[in-house]
Amino acid sequence: MEDKNNNSLRGDNLAGNEETNLNYPPEIKTKKTGLIEIITNLGLSEQVARYGTIVFTILMVIGLIIILNGLFKGNIALTPLTSGVAVPTQNPSTEMKVAALPMIDPISSGVVRKAQIHTNIPDRPRSEVIQYTVAKGDTVIGISEKYNLKPQTIMFGNYYTLRDDPHNLSIGTVLNILPVDGYYYEWQVGDGLNGVAKGLSVTPEDIINYPLNNLDAATIGDFGNPNIKPGTWLIVPNGFRAYTSWTAPVGVTRENPATARIMGAGACEAVVDGAVGLGYFVWPADKHFLSGFDYSPDTNHRGIDIAGNTGEPVYAVDAGVIVYAGWNDWGYGNMIMVDHGNGWQSLYAHLNSLNVGCGQSVDMGWAIGTIGSTGKSSGSHLHFELMHSTYSKVNPWSYLPPP
Repeated sequence: MEDKNNNSLRGDNLAGNEETNLNYPPEIKTKKTGLIEIITNLGLSEQVARYGTIVFTILMVIGLIIILNGLFKGNIALTPLTSGVAVPTQNPSTEMKVAALPMIDPISSGVVRKAQIHTNIPDRPRSEVIQYTVAKGDTVIGISEKYNLKPQTIMFGNYYTLRDDPHNLSIGTVLNILPVDGYYYEWQVGDGLNGVAKGLSVTPEDIINYPLNNLDAATIGDFGNPNIKPGTWLIVPNGFRAYTSWTAPVGVTRENPATARIMGAGACEAVVDGAVGLGYFVWPADKHFLSGFDYSPDTNHRGIDIAGNTGEPVYAVDAGVIVYAGWNDWGYGNMIMVDHGNGWQSLYAHLNSLNVGCGQSVDMGWAIGTIGSTGKSSGSHLHFELMHSTYSKVNPWSYLPPP
């Protein structure tokens, strides 16, 4: 009877597998029925497969993030296996290095404000006169720009040194640099505030009230004889006066060349007639660029210094008559002046040699001399001026052909 029942049990199990109708012991049910079968019998296999895939994917992503983070921090190194596949290994002894961190592109990651390693402090107004030693290549204009001053302030702050002549600027010259634009004036015996102020185009109060002058309006006394010690240097803000002339006079004509006699031995006598210019000009040298001072009324330089080597030719810019030929006592050295007979005169200075003489007629483009460095000159060049009896001295750049 017992064998029969056992055989029946095995037969039913093999044939129909209808376990739900059988009363199996728990240990047999666990052995015979797997988790997958239970899920399948419950009708949940599709849902479990879907959610399982999602969970597996999430776990893979988390794992990948952990591995990459370890690589960036330098704590994980790739160790090659014998199969040739590199796998990450933990390296707890490796310290984090800043250089190993990923770089961030500020352009692609938004606006980034970089840290300032220093702060620029705005320039404060100077409260004293300082001194500057002229170096090679310096000019009055260049020095004035360096200190944010007008060129004439450099001239007016150093009258006894420059004497209104920018050619007196030389290497090693010590200049006064004022804290403001204006004039540096040394008080003289017999000076009065009204007279000094008028001569410098300011008011007495402009001088008294400037704090660096240390003048007391309550004790200054009579403006005609003020309590100011002779030899005292005063800053006159915005002080200005006309330059004293060191340059060649305007209007040295063939009819009246006598005005040039005060300039030196090169002055000529009157000329009855001679060549007359066409009213337009050619370049007076082979080179057409500067080698020194430019035209600058602010620095009392009313010509241009054209580049050239000693011995190179100098040309008459237009036809005319020679009204000055020889040495000049005012710093020009060997000089030629040509009167063009139509209101125009041209001047050529610092010449090494002269090829013409007084009263001689010349044509446009004639070689009248050679470039040199005579007179107040720091090197070979041609100082050239153009002047008109009506317009006075003009800027040559406005009348010469384009370089």
